[in-house]
Amino acid sequence: MTMGRLGTTEGLTEEQTEILKVVRTFVEERILPFVQELEHADEYPAQIIDGLKELGIFGLTIPEEYGGLGESLLTYALVVEEIARGWMSVSGVINTHFIVAYMLMRHGTDEQKRTYLPTMATGEVRGAFSMSEPGLGSDVSAVSTTGTRLADGSYELTGQKMWVTNGGTSNLVAVLAKTDEVADSVYRNMTTFLVEKKPGFGEVAEGVTVPGKIDKMGYKGVDTTELIFHEHRLRADQILGEAPGQGFYQMMDGLEVGRVNVAARACGIAMRAFELGVEYSQLRKTFGKPIAEHQAILFRLAEMATKVETAHAMMVRAARVKDRGARNDVEAGMAKLIASEYCNEVVEASFRIHGGYAYSKEYEIERLYREAAFMLIGEGTSDIQKMIIGRSVLREYAINGTRS
Repeated sequence: MTMGRLGTTEGLTEEQTEILKVVRTFVEERILPFVQELEHADEYPAQIIDGLKELGIFGLTIPEEYGGLGESLLTYALVVEEIARGWMSVSGVINTHFIVAYMLMRHGTDEQKRTYLPTMATGEVRGAFSMSEPGLGSDVSAVSTTGTRLADGSYELTGQKMWVTNGGTSNLVAVLAKTDEVADSVYRNMTTFLVEKKPGFGEVAEGVTVPGKIDKMGYKGVDTTELIFHEHRLRADQILGEAPGQGFYQMMDGLEVGRVNVAARACGIAMRAFELGVEYSQLRKTFGKPIAEHQAILFRLAEMATKVETAHAMMVRAARVKDRGARNDVEAGMAKLIASEYCNEVVEASFRIHGGYAYSKEYEIERLYREAAFMLIGEGTSDIQKMIIGRSVLREYAINGTRS
């Protein structure tokens, strides 16, 4: 099928355009022909990941001085969009890695950057991000995993984490825990620890256990796990930035770029669902003509295309705001909200266009239907995004004329 003009991005450099062309070719040749088999088998896409390592994708945003490509959040988001168009799970493999690299670049000490970033750029060290717990959902203040400071200045980590993407395959995990700071706010006694472990399941470091993969409705291939700590000893220099009490703010900073990432994934899924729907509607005939010529289907295609375009534009804007060095909590929240909701609507519309075939596991749309649901939840639900956006709007438009 010929490429249309949906989801194009204005003002890209030659280098960005070239990177995206290379990734699109990779998706067409190395992901799309194999995705159905791998996804239904829930098989880790080892060969695909090796290919992305060769392309330098694991070091896409890591500065050149550490062996990376030094690209922007926008470049990264557009790469994620392309990859998710092929298979969303693959973008999940690089997302937590990217968040940890970003947190190191922004908040790590020079020594931490030198230690981790060069091997992260090659994909030899793979990052995971661990904030959530079985009982807390979006209420980060309720974190119960504890980092206890011992007499010699080291720390002991105990607690249970949940929904760790790449929990098995990673060997460096950024973990949020409560520490005993003398703080005026619960948010100031949280610390991010850099936990080193070996890849795999079972006991992966002393006092660190990865029980196994959580079986999920979609988002197959990538491993999502629990992470259990029991008196795991950490050096003081394994605190991100070496200053305790900064963890909540570091994690929120990481989540802002994570939300742009999820918006980009949702854009990729929606684009693929649109492509499949518009193609099928021209091939399938009823009452003597292609179903695309029936007004009901034509209107559906028009709405799908408009939603794909809107989500893409919002995602690009959120990335560009962050790239300018500004906070993008509202822009990222809006992009994530609209992209994930529209992704679900576009996938469902394509599902309806496919009719009975959509329910068959032979057709890609069945997989996209399951993947789209995860976009509504990942990196904060739509309701959480609405809280962030709504509170900001009230601050901006306070009727007493003062802006905080």
